[in-house]
Amino acid sequence: MTFQPNRRDFLRTTAAAGASLALTKGLLAAPSQKSVLVFTKSSGWEHDVVKRIDGKPSIMDNAITEMGKKHNFEAVCSKDGRIFDSAEFAKFGVAIFFTTGDLLEEGTDKQPPMTAAGKQKLLDAIHGGKGFVGVHAASDTFHNKPDSPEKGTRYVAYGEKSDPYLRMLGAEFITHGSTPRLQSCKVTINDPNFPGLEGVSSPLEFTEEWYSLKDFMTDIHVIGTLDTAGMKGNCYQRKPYPVIWSRMHGKGRVFYTAMGDRPENWQIPFFLNLLTGGILFSLGEAKGSVESNLIVAAPGYAEIPPREPAK
Repeated sequence: MTFQPNRRDFLRTTAAAGASLALTKGLLAAPSQKSVLVFTKSSGWEHDVVKRIDGKPSIMDNAITEMGKKHNFEAVCSKDGRIFDSAEFAKFGVAIFFTTGDLLEEGTDKQPPMTAAGKQKLLDAIHGGKGFVGVHAASDTFHNKPDSPEKGTRYVAYGEKSDPYLRMLGAEFITHGSTPRLQSCKVTINDPNFPGLEGVSSPLEFTEEWYSLKDFMTDIHVIGTLDTAGMKGNCYQRKPYPVIWSRMHGKGRVFYTAMGDRPENWQIPFFLNLLTGGILFSLGEAKGSVESNLIVAAPGYAEIPPREPAK
């Protein structure tokens, strides 16, 4: 029998991010509220911030639910790829992804995968005006095929032949450093007027598992660039490149930040304010620029770093 998801299948109870404060469970949206889908299926690596331990909401689930309470939107959290084929999906103003791998496969977390039709419905919905927010590993999703990191296929620039999801998002993850995995680096704020960045000084020092990215859509509006000077690891031996941006995909507002790996970062006001601003921008509740500035903000954006030496 074909499974048809409904609201109860995807609504999750909530608790405060990074704290023990108990919240009311099962809170439903008021009629004036907008709903966002927080989708955290991990067909590839499952990050700690999206893991549900003993059936409890993840760090990310909790954080975005709290944002919604403060900013009048309802967060519906799911790992079930069938939601994109359901009537439920049309109700969301924004889809928020922290995902990995080929979401058409069951993969690591063993949650139901998306269907090819569901993936296309997502892309069509965004093109038609639904917002999209990608967090950290959203760029480590739907890699171009064949995807063979050990053979270096991620170091190839695919351009217009990139997966449609990656072109919607704005770039693709190559790899990240391993020795060390986390590095404290400077991020240049290219657009201090973007929602959530009010009062933030540039450059900003931030510790993260920094993604090295490629195949940037040339129409992106760069909000933040990573200063790669002095970073350790071959994947960072390149000129500064975007790690926060916005763009339009048809009529849909897209926002992406490469930040969000560390559980600790989900308690830092800068990151939470940035993500809140990106969500409100994608919902159409906050004004933010989508004017292309890639060439000016990151003139070396197209540079692909050298591969790590074979072990």
